[in-house]
Amino acid sequence: MAPPSISPSALHAVQTRLIAQAVASNAGEAIVTELCEGLIAAGIPLWRFSLSVPAIDPLLRGMSLAWRRGEGLALFPAMHGPEGEKSYTGSPIAWLKDNDREVVRWRLDGTEAPDLPLLSELRAAGATDYLLHLVGFAPGNAIEGAGLSFSTDRAGGFTPEERDALSGLVPTIALVTAKLTVSHTLREVASTYLGPAAAERVLSGETRRGQSAVVPAAILLVDLRGFTALADRDDPLKVVGWLDEHFDALGKPVRRHGGEILKFLGDGFLAVFSVADSDAPACPACAGALAAAKEALVRNDELNAARREQGLPTLEADIVLHFGPVVYGNVGTDRRLDFTVIGRAVNEASRIERLCDALDRPLLISDAFARRCAVPLTEVGAFELRGIERAQRVWALR
Repeated sequence: MAPPSISPSALHAVQTRLIAQAVASNAGEAIVTELCEGLIAAGIPLWRFSLSVPAIDPLLRGMSLAWRRGEGLALFPAMHGPEGEKSYTGSPIAWLKDNDREVVRWRLDGTEAPDLPLLSELRAAGATDYLLHLVGFAPGNAIEGAGLSFSTDRAGGFTPEERDALSGLVPTIALVTAKLTVSHTLREVASTYLGPAAAERVLSGETRRGQSAVVPAAILLVDLRGFTALADRDDPLKVVGWLDEHFDALGKPVRRHGGEILKFLGDGFLAVFSVADSDAPACPACAGALAAAKEALVRNDELNAARREQGLPTLEADIVLHFGPVVYGNVGTDRRLDFTVIGRAVNEASRIERLCDALDRPLLISDAFARRCAVPLTEVGAFELRGIERAQRVWALR
């Protein structure tokens, strides 16, 4: 029996909805799902569709979104490193690039397809035909293009009419993919370099100098003791690698307990925990900051212990917890801005941090933070701080 004919009107409707959805939404998964279901309704015997794009991301080299009839969508991230490289080199996309081609069709119910892991997997699952298109985007960054694949499990594979129909849709799918990819990349890059909350504000339109607000915040300031001496005597690339290990140990608890790192300060960083109600007697933000500080010191000690076993240098961490109003927003020149926090509270935290070494205390807590802290503390003393009018009481954990 001949395959059913394709409905041109249904196919056109799929194309129209695809463009309309991409203009109105960044919900890539929903858009891909409707595309695939629409193709089936138009008479295309689609069994699987995949969309693969490279990424500008510190953890991911790329991402694939695969839809399969009866199963829905699945995400397949490709990580940086040996495993991600191995996965890519054995992929149909790499095969196409190596052979300088933009389109390929492989019948999977015969022997013409190359020996690639994905094709073997699809063949074993019942696929009979596989189409792959590579589309290029405008040059200038790492998002150089995308791979679009279509598979069917119908005996005999796709007909010429069906292949032509899918090829005709590729430019539209590519345009939608480019839009979704750029939108996703913009958010991921902004979040990576600014932090999620700051990125959200920038992308919502806060991009002018002077767009700032005074907000209450719990402040967590970290400094690595002895880093300057280490940087002076060791290989700089190794030193940066060690520094990143410490930032991982110290920074992950901040994120886990609701804080956000706003700025790396050479051998330390500044993080804030947003305060919803500055007058409330119980302060969840301060509790989160204290929990993050305690966990960060434990993780840093564990890292140092592992480094000692390997005969590598160690770095002790000093942490200060403070509470107060900060100016949160855009600071800088007219064309080069930094979305950060500044203000007296930040300066006070920096002054208190200098006491950690002198007092041999890895964690010091300001009086303003201590008044909002629910755990027992020990007063270390009152200290004159440079540039601060009154002596500041400083506390530590018991």
